[in-house]
Amino acid sequence: MKKVSVIGAGSWGTAIAFVLAENGHDCLLWARRPEQVEEINKQKTNEAYLAKATLPTNLKATASLEEAVAHGEVLVIAVPTKAIRIISHDVNELLTEDKLFVHVSKGIEPDSHKRISEMIAEEIDAEKRRGIVVLSGPSHAEEVVKRHPTTVTAAAEDEKAAKEIQDLFMSQYFRVYTNMDMIGVEIGAALKNVIALAAGISDGLAYGDNAKAALITRGLAEISRLGVKMGANPLTFSGLTGLGDLIVTCTSVHSRNWKAGNMLGQGKTLEEVTEGMGMVIEGVRTTKAAYQLSQKYDVTMPLTEALYAILFEDVSPKVAVDQLMSRMKKQEVDDLFGMK
Repeated sequence: MKKVSVIGAGSWGTAIAFVLAENGHDCLLWARRPEQVEEINKQKTNEAYLAKATLPTNLKATASLEEAVAHGEVLVIAVPTKAIRIISHDVNELLTEDKLFVHVSKGIEPDSHKRISEMIAEEIDAEKRRGIVVLSGPSHAEEVVKRHPTTVTAAAEDEKAAKEIQDLFMSQYFRVYTNMDMIGVEIGAALKNVIALAAGISDGLAYGDNAKAALITRGLAEISRLGVKMGANPLTFSGLTGLGDLIVTCTSVHSRNWKAGNMLGQGKTLEEVTEGMGMVIEGVRTTKAAYQLSQKYDVTMPLTEALYAILFEDVSPKVAVDQLMSRMKKQEVDDLFGMK
């Protein structure tokens, strides 16, 4: 048994804490709102994020970040990408000994183009961390708390740290692989949200399965092209955090990014969608970062460019799709690998 603290009690943070508590670990879940903490501790529910789920009796929650940081020998950061820096900074101020860090968020910081592990490394002093691991893969929180079979990847530069997290989370319904390609895992996890938004838009326009299959396939090509340019192993994108995560996020009603895209395709504005969702839509912020990265690395990413135009340049979804379909002719295999 290990002492673990999960920082962030949204749907995925709660699901992660669910797995850890069921595995017999002493898990403390940090939530910002005291009323949410009281609900988790007394009712063993988190209805706002995981309706109808009953949490393990040994799972405890706290509104004190200081208590959460002191409790865990392993700290799991499960907050939206935009909150990573401030939470990491606050955690750093409270640390009195080194900890193993795990993050389960999916995104890239616009403008700086930093991956989440890089943001954590910049905000938490090197002597206060004994490793950073990313845990990622095709994993909807709603299915994890139903104990449906789920498979993810623990990636780290240090194989020992990755294996430690593998052991921590492995269960009969939650299988964990290891991977040393942190760049590929984080890029795949982040950019699949961009393609999921596009898939949702396609469904909102009622374009059907042919269009969605094309989006997933060509989306994977874009993700792979950029990831390889950034130093990733191309094989990673054929795995759980590439193709696997892309499929589940582009096809499931549980996907926030697909839902947001679907509403955009039906004619709602981004402001209306954001207000209606009530949760962070990571793909919107990541689209801006992905577009900037495509310019920085000179990588052709037409789907990302089209989505950027829809989100930030007021181009209608129908016009953006028409422009995509009328692009000049190309040879598929050469285009897949970004060759001219």
